[in-house]
Amino acid sequence: MTTHSIQPPRFEGRFLLPRFWPTWLMIGVLYLISWLPYRLQLMMGRGLGLLFLKLMKKRATICMRNLELAYPDMPQEERTRITREVFKNSGIALFETGMAWWWPDWRVKRKFKVKGQELLQETMAKGQGVFAILFHFLSLELHARCAGLTYPAVGLYRPHNNPLMEYLQTKGRSRSNKYLLPKKDVRGMLDALAQGELAGYLPDQDYGPRRAVFVPLFAVPDAATTTGTSIFANHPNAVTLLCTFHRLPGDKGYVLEFKKPLQPIPSGDDTEDARRINRELEKEVNAYKESYMWMHRRFKTRPTPDMPSYYEKRLKKNGGQS
Repeated sequence: MTTHSIQPPRFEGRFLLPRFWPTWLMIGVLYLISWLPYRLQLMMGRGLGLLFLKLMKKRATICMRNLELAYPDMPQEERTRITREVFKNSGIALFETGMAWWWPDWRVKRKFKVKGQELLQETMAKGQGVFAILFHFLSLELHARCAGLTYPAVGLYRPHNNPLMEYLQTKGRSRSNKYLLPKKDVRGMLDALAQGELAGYLPDQDYGPRRAVFVPLFAVPDAATTTGTSIFANHPNAVTLLCTFHRLPGDKGYVLEFKKPLQPIPSGDDTEDARRINRELEKEVNAYKESYMWMHRRFKTRPTPDMPSYYEKRLKKNGGQS
């Protein structure tokens, strides 16, 4: 194991102090719900998501604005429908987190099937690392658990500000995977690829202007897109694959798929790699619009600071920025 790996934090006595009791209550309720029948959890999640829609007005505004930017020709009624479904799926995602963190392996394995596993196996058999591109769909926590059950992986993560939540989320996310790395640990990721690991990376959010290029995404001509993809994809021991995860119709479970990009990554040019990643994202989102994390301000970074925000006026109109 690389020396960059992060070990799950240990339980601390201070976690029993009163200031952590609300966290324990929330987690305790989620834990108990996680043992309910799967379809009941999904039904409850949809109801919770509709409550989120009523309470999280600014996030709903961001969602609608993103859809407007991405699909300017889409009828307003369709954007409203998709936003409603996105929030339903966000409620389900909360309960999928409980499934990901606490379900036994046998119960998780019953709920998903794998496609393209031979691509993963062929690469690993050669001693090469797999640089796996994932996207921010709402079932991401369960995605990571299922991927780890297929082949234990390495991933980047953002530490939680609440130390108890940090303990719980890191323990949960490490349940079927090898180890986690801080989100800025580039060297750790490169070491993992050198050692022939499966290493997951999510390049589809707006991480700011540093190490980014401005390339088209949907109908937006200048979406800030990280060049971190090229850093890892260019590793001499890495093979780039996509790793997608979607819920099956009729609440029948999920499909985890490993597949080759539409065009090879790396291409030899960081900007072209960013374009290719965005085209992959467009393909996946176009097929599963209602499951994507549209609540993030994906287009917040502009090419120059003096350019107007895509969001400011909309958010002020609906109660302030987020």
